[in-house]
Amino acid sequence: MSLHHGALTGLKVVDASRVLGGPICGQMLGDHGAEVLKIESPAGDDTRAWSPPNLGPVSAYFSGANRNKSTQVLDFNQAADFAQFTELLRNADVLIENFRPESASKWGLTREFTAALNPRLIHCRVSGFGDVGPMAGLPAYDTAMQALCGLMSVNGTAESGPMRVGLPVVDMTTGLNAMIGILLALQARHATGLGQLVETTLFANAVSLLHPHASNYFGNGAVPRLSGNAHPNIYPYDAFTTRTGSIYMAVGNDRQFATLCDHLGLAALAQQPEFASNPQRSIHRESLRSLLQEALQTENAVGLADTLVRKGVPCAAVQDVAQLLASEQAQAAQIVVEMGNGYRGIASPIQLSDTPASYRKTPPVFPGR
Repeated sequence: MSLHHGALTGLKVVDASRVLGGPICGQMLGDHGAEVLKIESPAGDDTRAWSPPNLGPVSAYFSGANRNKSTQVLDFNQAADFAQFTELLRNADVLIENFRPESASKWGLTREFTAALNPRLIHCRVSGFGDVGPMAGLPAYDTAMQALCGLMSVNGTAESGPMRVGLPVVDMTTGLNAMIGILLALQARHATGLGQLVETTLFANAVSLLHPHASNYFGNGAVPRLSGNAHPNIYPYDAFTTRTGSIYMAVGNDRQFATLCDHLGLAALAQQPEFASNPQRSIHRESLRSLLQEALQTENAVGLADTLVRKGVPCAAVQDVAQLLASEQAQAAQIVVEMGNGYRGIASPIQLSDTPASYRKTPPVFPGR
């Protein structure tokens, strides 16, 4: 087989999901060569209406999760349309769907049905809670899951109160793990010749993000609290202000701390017993923060970050999205993908030497009926 479009060239994917978790999984498979057909209801994917802004002929939100796909409108409540869908599954390798259980049950879209229809089909189901527990089958969106699963309880400050992470981290993680599950099932199919059900839930993915807060709770029994920009286990691992803006310093070991102190003219600080090791720095973080913050008041955030990182101290000036996308690093890494029809997007973060990602289709315009 010629892998001229990527590692997954030849893989046929029916993406019947909507919003973000499932669609981002389908987009990643498409980026790496899979042929992805997006199935939409007559109303279209909800995110087509999540605008402004728009990017070309579609909403910017929809655009971010639906490149490298074709689309077809089918109404599963119509027998003829559902029959078309089943014919697509007969020749597919992967089905991605995130239907509510009552809808899937009404149509008969069960794992038993898809396995009988096509034993090699990998059926990937993305759901809020799965089919177990008192919340089985209930709807879920990213931010509600951040609230339910403890993410908001550790994100924010005493002044702000609990806050959501400013991006759909639960949906994105769910999409990533859905893709990983599909790839695992494809590997298993090489040995068995059979597909299987792959399921990942927003609930499980949200909980999986609680590192190190859950581990800390298991270790000491203390309920994790709002931590602001500071790390609960490491210090200085926090945001600081300088003369020209904010800098985040992620000092992970004693050597890095000594280098930081030496550069700031505070070499003796690294030798003091209360700051000589990370456990001690973490315990005495308030006094250490005051000392570092005073020394940073005359510094330039961008220049300081560049100097320190080249000395081996992980840190960065805090940038906004525009600054990031215009940066030399983003341009060198070809982080922005541009295609026709006004499309701009973020490139796949997966780099393969022989079968790289490719960008062949802009997000599909809704075809209607």
